[in-house]
Amino acid sequence: MRLLLDEMWPPEIAVQLRQRGHDVIAVAERPDLRGQPDTVVFAAAQAELRPIVTENVIDYRPLAAHELRRGNCHAGLIFTTNRRFPRHDSRTTGRMVAALAVLLSMDLDVGNLEHWLS
Repeated sequence: MRLLLDEMWPPEIAVQLRQRGHDVIAVAERPDLRGQPDTVVFAAAQAELRPIVTENVIDYRPLAAHELRRGNCHAGLIFTTNRRFPRHDSRTTGRMVAALAVLLSMDLDVGNLEHWLS
């Protein structure tokens, strides 16, 4: 599985996961995606077959549902919460790397699905 980290997540997470051999990129690393609306980020993730890692349920869930209603597939959504992975906590980057490494090692197919990271 390949991942796209939404802009709320620091690119250091993607860097550390790539060092572990995983194909992960962060929106913050992509000049073509930084600051773009969620529709653009979602479309790029679909074109690259990358589930999006985000806590932005309010915006991404409807985008995925719209694709399914149109009879299309989507690459999947991996949701986090600020309660579980608080962005202001310096330990969160390491915790996110560990949790995503476990998920990536499971080689799940999250296409058309939502997965909550724990």
